[in-house]
Amino acid sequence: MTSVYEYSAKTIDGREVSMADFEGKVLLIVNTASKCGFTPQYQGLEALHRKYGPNGFAVLGFPCNQFGNQEPGDATEIANFCKLTYDVDFPLFAKVDVNGDTAHPLFQMLKKQAPGLLGSEAIKWNFTKFLVDKHGQVQERFAPATRPEALGSQIEKLLAKA
Repeated sequence: MTSVYEYSAKTIDGREVSMADFEGKVLLIVNTASKCGFTPQYQGLEALHRKYGPNGFAVLGFPCNQFGNQEPGDATEIANFCKLTYDVDFPLFAKVDVNGDTAHPLFQMLKKQAPGLLGSEAIKWNFTKFLVDKHGQVQERFAPATRPEALGSQIEKLLAKA
């Protein structure tokens, strides 16, 4: 089965990073936006990152402008907004598409491994979350309305597994 480690992505500052750099960690991969009703979830995502990061967990944020033009800024504007408004310290990546022909290959794989309601692969909105185990396998998909604070028990279960 394909794992997230087979993919790479550009960071918000333009460096190409292999997802294999996160091998052995539990990951929460999220498509984000700075001008969305769910944008305050950055605070909860950062809290998860800080709480569980020392135990082998990381949040990976992928800005996306495919939903209502809610991430119109360039990389510098996005990075500054996240740092200044929410003190985001988790890794942020370059803006990506998550749906359609131009969807980033990582998100194509995430959607296949964890379809949404009624088997739909399309991501419906910003702040869709994919929880990935230490072996790079998608374990669960969470809707945008699912608050990061509600994911602690699932993260803890995956951190406890070998």
